[in-house]
Amino acid sequence: MLKNAEEGAKKRRAAKREKFIQLAESRTINAIKAIRVIGKLGNKSAYEFDESDVRKIVSALNREVDALKARMTSPAGKETVDFKL
Repeated sequence: MLKNAEEGAKKRRAAKREKFIQLAESRTINAIKAIRVIGKLGNKSAYEFDESDVRKIVSALNREVDALKARMTSPAGKETVDFKL
């Protein structure tokens, strides 16, 4: 009976790991694509912006990366998204 419970627990852990890998890869790819789309705003012939706009965007992205690190290492983390130029 104990052996069956241990095997069941191993299978659940493996399934959770597989789900994590699947979602982490998909969401990371989506985040990279979104960052690249933001990068396209750097086309000065199509858009008007200054260095302070760039700093604000980069700062907001860095804050979110820091929040991501915190959420991955600690269960408590912020979920709000706040950004204004």
